[in-house]
Amino acid sequence: MTTVAARAFASVPARPADETWSAIVSLLTRGAAGAKRDELLSVTGTAASLIADRAPEDAAIVVTCDGPRTRIRCIYDEDAIDGTGVNEDTLGFDALQGDWRVSLPCPADELGWVQANLARVSSRITARDLAETTKPAEQASAAATDDFEIDVKGFLS
Repeated sequence: MTTVAARAFASVPARPADETWSAIVSLLTRGAAGAKRDELLSVTGTAASLIADRAPEDAAIVVTCDGPRTRIRCIYDEDAIDGTGVNEDTLGFDALQGDWRVSLPCPADELGWVQANLARVSSRITARDLAETTKPAEQASAAATDDFEIDVKGFLS
């Protein structure tokens, strides 16, 4: 069973798109300097463009590693300003442990240039059509968590 942690970051207009990406990077790296942080920051322009286009509003940024999967969405407009639905709490695990990957959601009409830009600087950070929830290889294990819902009332009865 795949464990999934979900976070939601306040974005435009509460903070600019590039600052949103920086906050996400800080979460993923636990604020530590080093190669992982540098690699994530090397795609700031592309990631900020996708955040500004609202790609991670309904389609999550998906981070996989040797531990739990992390899904990150962005909150926009009034909800971003007043904090409705925002959860930027630290993770209780290293989201970049072992063989880590980051999959950014991207509008289909921008996918070509975004993938090309990312490939120039990182093999770990990729883009996918935002209509896809995860990469094809991850869909089977993701389905178990995406379709899982606990009936709390039924459980407590």
